[in-house]
Formats: sequence, C-alpha cells, structure tokens
Amino acid sequence: MFRSFASLLTSALLILSFAWTAGAVAAGPPTAKQAEVNGVRLDYVEQGSGSGAPVVLVHGAAHDQRVWEAVREALAQSHRVVTYTQRYFGAAPWLDEGRAFGAATHADDLAKFIASLNAGRPVHLVGWSYGANVATLVALNSPHLVASLVLYEPTLATALPADSPEAKEAAADRAQAFGPAVAASRAGDQDQAIHRMVEALLRLQGGADRQPEPWRAMWRDNARTLPLALSAPAPAVSCDALRGLAKPTLVVFGAETRSSFRLVAERVHECIPGAERVILPGVGHDALHRDPAGFSAAVRAFVSKR
Repeated sequence: MFRSFASLLTSALLILSFAWTAGAVAAGPPTAKQAEVNGVRLDYVEQGSGSGAPVVLVHGAAHDQRVWEAVREALAQSHRVVTYTQRYFGAAPWLDEGRAFGAATHADDLAKFIASLNAGRPVHLVGWSYGANVATLVALNSPHLVASLVLYEPTLATALPADSPEAKEAAADRAQAFGPAVAASRAGDQDQAIHRMVEALLRLQGGADRQPEPWRAMWRDNARTLPLALSAPAPAVSCDALRGLAKPTLVVFGAETRSSFRLVAERVHECIPGAERVILPGVGHDALHRDPAGFSAAVRAFVSKR
C-alpha cells in the first residue's frame, strides 16, 4: 500500500512538474517586428499566444517598449502580448524635428497600430503614466478597438476640478518633483534632465546613475524627447468625457506614489462608470521597475475575466 501511494505521489509530482515546465516555456521567445503607421515605422515586440484578445502595453514618457520586458514575459505565459515604442521614443532616427509630438498624435498612431496587428478582435490596452493618457484617448475615440482598459497612474490632470484643493495640491507636487528636470532641460542639458526626471518618477534609491545599464541605456536614448514632452499640450480629458467611457476599466496606483499621481488616479477611477481599482503595496509610480510580478498579476486577474 505504501509503495502504491509513493508511486501515485511520484506520478503526480511528475505531472505537476511537466505542467509547470510547459507553462514556463509556453510563451516562447519574443519576436521583434516593425509596423508602418501614419508614415512612420514603429518597432514592436510580440510574445505569447492564447485564444483571448491580445494585450497591448503602452509605455510612458522618458521610456520606450523596453520598460515592459519583465511584465511582457509574465503576461505572455497566458496571453498574446505586444509592446511597442511610440513615435519619437527609443533610439530610431526621427523623420522630422518632433513637431507632431503629443498625445493626439500618439493616440492616432496607436489606433492605426492596433488595426495593423490584424487581431480580428479588440485588444486589452494597458497604459502607464503618459501611455495611460494615450490609451484613454484611443478608448474614447476608437472604442471598437478596445476590449478593456488598464490605466496605471494616468497623468490626466484635467480630470481634476479646476481650482479645487486637489488640483492645487497635484500642481504643487508636480512642480516640486519635476522642477529640477524642467530646469536642466531648459538649460539644454537633456542627459541631466532625463536623470532628474526618472529619479522623480521612480524615486530611485541611489539615483539614476546607479541603476542597471539596460535602464540607463533606455533613458539615454529617450533624453531627446524631454523638450518635446515638456512643451506638448496635455490632453484635455475632463471627468465628463471619462463618464462616456463604456469599456471595462481598471485603475491602478501604488500605495507609496506621489500625491499628484494618486489624486489623478482616484479622480479617474471616480469618473469612469464601473471602473475597478487596485492599489499596489510597496510601490509608487515605479511598479514596472520595482515589482513587475505584482503589477502583472493585477493585469492578468483583470483581463482574464474579459
């Protein structure tokens, strides 16, 4: 009897081991591709499979699709995941001097990019920071392309009531956090500006100079975007506009995030009908850097129900 039990236990462990191993490799290696959208070529990476709608991840300012690598790997175990680099971001040469930079351009690019994927169905859009603003515009303007929306700390300050205490607090916090980056950028030192920007965004311990080289390389490549990002008009998305968003939406923010990010995220959550909310413990605006597993788990739990 004991031998029979041991045999059954061994078989069960082998089955579990095989299942775990199969799941671990199911994503396969990432595939680098390009899509031509609105006259520009966008680099993107595709990974995973799955029968559900694809998951498209939209990066924020001062970054590109490389910021999503750990999240993409995790989500690709169960979904087809696409990360792409928005126009002007990354290391690719520009076709102009950045005159079209802005959320409206990036949203139009994203809508065309989604269509180019030939998924045959709407996608799950996941946006971080500025990328969450872009994703929101696509959900509002092209809802047929979107199955669901995950917004991680959007920066839609216009959702806050004008002249409200919350709007004033958020503005003061932004000025305090990003003042050094703005000053360095206006002085023409974009390398210094990008370091101060990511330190404010991610609250990096030890500063940007002490972070792993892949992250520093990404920031160096995106330093040239700072003057454009700082001068581009913010998307004027009001609470009334968000009330018309009829897609399943998850709003995410970190328990340790800056007050400006928290205030906007809470307001966006209030404005979107039926929106869900997740507060990630131990992180702020930096979950992709500090806790990609926790962020991925929150996204997977949400999109798997849709």
